[in-house]
Amino acid sequence: MPLRFDSDLGKLKQKLLHMAAIAEQMIQSMNSVLIDRAEELLGKIYENEKSLDRIQKEIDEETIRLIGVHTPVAGDLRLLLMMARINAEIERIGDKVVDIGHFVENFLQAKHTRDVIDFTHVANVTEQMLHSAVNAFINKSVNEAIAVINADEEVDRITDQTFRVLFTHMLSCPSDIGFILGLMLAAQALERIADHAVNIAEDVIYMVEGEDVRHRKVEDIDNLDKNSGSPDAG
Repeated sequence: MPLRFDSDLGKLKQKLLHMAAIAEQMIQSMNSVLIDRAEELLGKIYENEKSLDRIQKEIDEETIRLIGVHTPVAGDLRLLLMMARINAEIERIGDKVVDIGHFVENFLQAKHTRDVIDFTHVANVTEQMLHSAVNAFINKSVNEAIAVINADEEVDRITDQTFRVLFTHMLSCPSDIGFILGLMLAAQALERIADHAVNIAEDVIYMVEGEDVRHRKVEDIDNLDKNSGSPDAG
């Protein structure tokens, strides 16, 4: 590939990483809202989501331009296609963070909300999953990607437990049904953010190995040769 392609590809990678950094910051801020009731952070979160929408369009347009001008093949083409998919996953993560903000706005003032459920663990695991998925992309690491996929089981387990606790509370305190439903939707959105991190990890595996692991069982993905040499995708 020409040096110009390498240069343009490098700039596109940096833009994608900048987008991922914004999404990570949004999750960190929303975790502060959920855990510490830092309501003042919501405005910045909503502003950042608009930035994600703008960057998503820029990345999509540049990806199409690079494919059209340079007609890349093999690893270079896989890299561009997976960057486009990762771009979409990050934008959806931003949407979910904003959804959580809308869900919690109505009950942030409730004095006993903290006593109903503690989001600390699941929020931290979800945040770490996105961070690790982005690192897997940076490092072209199948091992790191597999670790993200495996972490999803923990998020699913916590989410199921959270729903049981909230449903029990709702039955015992029907007057709280409004903010309990909001907490349920927030928990569901956190679980979906974890799913998007898993999707990014699966995209990384395809980018590196050329192997589509979507819809495979976790144990099958674990059986990938983690010590194999990873071809240079870019």
